Amino acid sequence: MDPITFIEQLAREGFQPPVLVEREALGRLDSHAHPFEAKALVVQGDLHIRTATGERHYGVGEVFHLAAQEPHSERFGAEGVRYLAGRRLA
Repeated sequence: MDPITFIEQLAREGFQPPVLVEREALGRLDSHAHPFEAKALVVQGDLHIRTATGERHYGVGEVFHLAAQEPHSERFGAEGVRYLAGRRLA
């Protein structure tokens, strides 16, 4: 998916305008949860997200979606990752 289409989709679905998130190469975030629903589009690099249902890899052009309060951890690729993230309050 391209950024313009993604931003339009977020608006239609009631998400706040996205922010650009940048994470360092080979970094990680241990298990945590957010008080909001999140939907994000990877625009550079890649990451792995682990939830209760397993781990999934996301690369450029792919969208990941996390429910509010959904525990997850993140691992960032060799180039780090940049993604556009929209939030929707629960």
